[in-house]
Amino acid sequence: MDVLVLIPVILLILLVFMSLVTVQQGTVAVITVFGKYRRILRPGLNFKVPFVEKIFRRISYQNRSMEMKFQAITQDQANVNFSAMLLYSVLNEDSETIQNVAFKFLDERNFMQALIRSVEGSVRAFVATKKQSEILQLRTEIILHVKEQLDKQLEGWGYHLLDIQMNDISFDEVIMRSMAQVVSSNNLKAAAENEGQALLITKTKAAEAEGNAIKISAEAERQAAQLRGQGVALFREEVAKGMAQAAKEMQQANLDASFILFSMWTDALKHFAETGKGNTIFLDGSSDNFQRTMQQLMAVMQGKEMK
Repeated sequence: MDVLVLIPVILLILLVFMSLVTVQQGTVAVITVFGKYRRILRPGLNFKVPFVEKIFRRISYQNRSMEMKFQAITQDQANVNFSAMLLYSVLNEDSETIQNVAFKFLDERNFMQALIRSVEGSVRAFVATKKQSEILQLRTEIILHVKEQLDKQLEGWGYHLLDIQMNDISFDEVIMRSMAQVVSSNNLKAAAENEGQALLITKTKAAEAEGNAIKISAEAERQAAQLRGQGVALFREEVAKGMAQAAKEMQQANLDASFILFSMWTDALKHFAETGKGNTIFLDGSSDNFQRTMQQLMAVMQGKEMK
């Protein structure tokens, strides 16, 4: 009798235990009844009908990532190697979205294969319209193109492409070597151009400085010559005034004018001797020259008196 009572109790406990379902945070459980979709179990402790309801699949709606590597061919037939990282997740927790995720593909493996082929096809279609020299500058455009092409398609599958990153874009070794040579020659060309411009600027500035120096020197020389000429003119004028005044005073004192000429003659000889520095100077000391000089002085004096 005790055994007959114990068996139903044990069966009841087993039925209760089999009806309890725990769903982890960040996931949902899809329930089917005899192979047909019935409902969704949310995170936490849930109940299901034993032997009737079955957990078809547990789906995580957390973010997931995947790395992939593939090749593409440019318009000018260059092989491009891509290394990309995809970040994707279930679109939302709505019943329709969860059904798409659960039943669109046979399993997770088939979905991953379709996702990889879709990304590769989108990138290859874009790269096929571009030349090798353009690819490295179009990283952002490639990402935007892939997202634009796949967003609607993935939404139909119940997923959303959060981000795609092109971690590495490279070419075959031969192409990389030729590109490096092009960059090196461009750098040498730019360096030569910069050096030539610097040399041109240096020479231009030096020529400008030399021209300015010549102008300044010429202006200074012109002013100096002008001042020297003015000095000589003033000196001659003062000498003429002094000689005329002396001649006038000698005439008023009834002195012979040749006396002043003789004094000037001796002063000139003294000056030549002191400052001549060994140079030979010829002077006309004849009486005719004295007479002619006196006549000139008297003419200067008469001109001053007439003024």
